[in-house]
Amino acid sequence: MKKILFFSLIFLQLLFFRGVFAASETVDVNLFYSKTCPHCHEEIEFLKELKKEIPGFEVNYFEISNSEKSLELMRAYQSKFEIRNSGVPLTIIGEKYFVGFQSSETTGMLIKEAIVGNSEKSNDTFVKIPFIGQVDYRNFSLPVLTFVLGGLDGFNPCAMWVLFFLISLLLGMKDRKRMWILGGAFIISSAFVYFLFMVAWLNFFLFIGLIFWVRMAIAIVAVASGGYYLYDYFTNPEGACKVSGGKGAQKIFDRLREAVGRKSFWFAFVGVVFLAAAVNLVELVCSAGLPAVFTQILTLSELPAWEYYLYIFFYIMIFMLDDMIIFAIAMLTLNAVGISGKYSKISRIVGGVLMLILGILLAFKPNWLMF
Repeated sequence: MKKILFFSLIFLQLLFFRGVFAASETVDVNLFYSKTCPHCHEEIEFLKELKKEIPGFEVNYFEISNSEKSLELMRAYQSKFEIRNSGVPLTIIGEKYFVGFQSSETTGMLIKEAIVGNSEKSNDTFVKIPFIGQVDYRNFSLPVLTFVLGGLDGFNPCAMWVLFFLISLLLGMKDRKRMWILGGAFIISSAFVYFLFMVAWLNFFLFIGLIFWVRMAIAIVAVASGGYYLYDYFTNPEGACKVSGGKGAQKIFDRLREAVGRKSFWFAFVGVVFLAAAVNLVELVCSAGLPAVFTQILTLSELPAWEYYLYIFFYIMIFMLDDMIIFAIAMLTLNAVGISGKYSKISRIVGGVLMLILGILLAFKPNWLMF
């Protein structure tokens, strides 16, 4: 069963996400320019003519005088290649860069050679998968990171403590249909609230752009979260959720018991939905760092708007996967099931190390996270 689930997820990942099917071997040319720069306009005209001769490349234009986001991206490339000259045009082609543009016969010929060379090298990054075709393995990074962070976010005790209690209440019912509907409503509502939370993070980062201090703030949050996860790993041997303890948790349990126990189905349904929303706001105290870091990395990737939301949806599906499996098994077997504390402890130490690494990369090497 685990093998089937694993390969199913891999297949869905191959089927739906960016860059997996190699429809074309396109070379990206990133051109940073200014409206007031005459050499920039000369290069733009040269690239337009070159595209008629060599159609297998795409030019990404980044105007830096009126876009803080484009300027920050250019600085990231300058840091990556250790470029001391901050002038424009700056042309990035694969692992090569060109500062300035003298003429079509000099700089233009070097740019043309770089495009042709990268087009030939791109063939080496494709692998052939039976029944699927050629796949560019360079584009697996962001889907894999989404899978890992979503899984780590889901395997924590704060994400499950109310679900286990809800299952124990539902198992006492005789109406199987009502059990499935109320439990499903809880899971779907939880996923929707978390989705809205991550979309809010994403749009915040997209609105403010790649501002240096914001990126550093998220890097600090990531490092602090990673440190806390590692601290919790060594100081919390049971792997229990600290947020779910106390009087607040007892009030939620009482309200959940009251909602499920109502004779009116619709009162019970609405009560479960509202409690799911409230509980997930509490859960964000445990795991706000992971979604914040993930959405910041998404904004570094320069994706079309629909792909941002698709990646968030994929993250939520992985995040809720363990809840869905536990609930389905409990409903089918009529036995309460759970995940022991050791799994949440493992997710803590793995998540802690990963968050530390991502935080350091966001601070010092953000270009490494530009998938």
